[in-house]
Amino acid sequence: MVKSFSAGKVLFGDGGLVLVAGPCVLEDRETALSIAREVSGICGRLGIPYVFKASFDKANRTSIHSFRGPGLEKGLQWLAEVKESVGCPVLTDIHLPGQAERAAEVVDIIQIPAFLCRQTDLVVAAAATGRAVNIKKGQFLAPVDMGQAVSKCLEAGNDKVILCERGSTFGYGQLVVDMRSLAIMRSLGYPVMFDATHSVQMPGAQGTSSGGDRRFVPVLARAAAAAGIDALFLETHPDPDSGRSDGPNMVSLDSLENLLRKVLAIHRAAAATEGEK
Repeated sequence: MVKSFSAGKVLFGDGGLVLVAGPCVLEDRETALSIAREVSGICGRLGIPYVFKASFDKANRTSIHSFRGPGLEKGLQWLAEVKESVGCPVLTDIHLPGQAERAAEVVDIIQIPAFLCRQTDLVVAAAATGRAVNIKKGQFLAPVDMGQAVSKCLEAGNDKVILCERGSTFGYGQLVVDMRSLAIMRSLGYPVMFDATHSVQMPGAQGTSSGGDRRFVPVLARAAAAAGIDALFLETHPDPDSGRSDGPNMVSLDSLENLLRKVLAIHRAAAATEGEK
């Protein structure tokens, strides 16, 4: 059994499947609202709880010249409008401890980027806000070692923790997903999320930006649903190839509903089988 808790009006760890989805980065207010409304409608039809995600600042871009987003203040304004207008909880990532308290005024879930999952001050600052914390497992980290990240949150007085798998480094410019990591992290007693789009990323493959191969997003998402997850993370965009960050691995918005129907069916079948044990 894993701990269950609410982030906004969405419950994690109750045996259901939560979708966390949105564009990689906040490109503009209208695009954020449009994507949130479209995905919310899809989730409403499928009966899937929905959390909107987007970054206000992509501080870990490959090139210093890459688009990073609107910044903290404007980004949080847009996220607040999505939350109020669409009626869904919102998630964003932070990169500095000083951003935690300000982000917590708006968002329901604070995300710790994979490269920063061992940064004690950052994890503690996020946990100290009392908001749910989604910690992405570093590409360099064994899944069992995420127990130390959980401990940091607990020491800060927060047990609303989600652990997220997004692939492990496999040579240069490649990631591979070990599906065992989902079971290992879930055995720590907290909900597990699978990031299906960053798992097909090819870091630095385009020279000044990361590449990726979105063809394999459905494959990995279905496999993760069969292995057992509490939430699915997907980045989506109406025209991924024109997206200003992580376009090669984002899912096209017009293909999202079909993908989710298949993933949901597998998740329900796996849950039913688990219940027979």
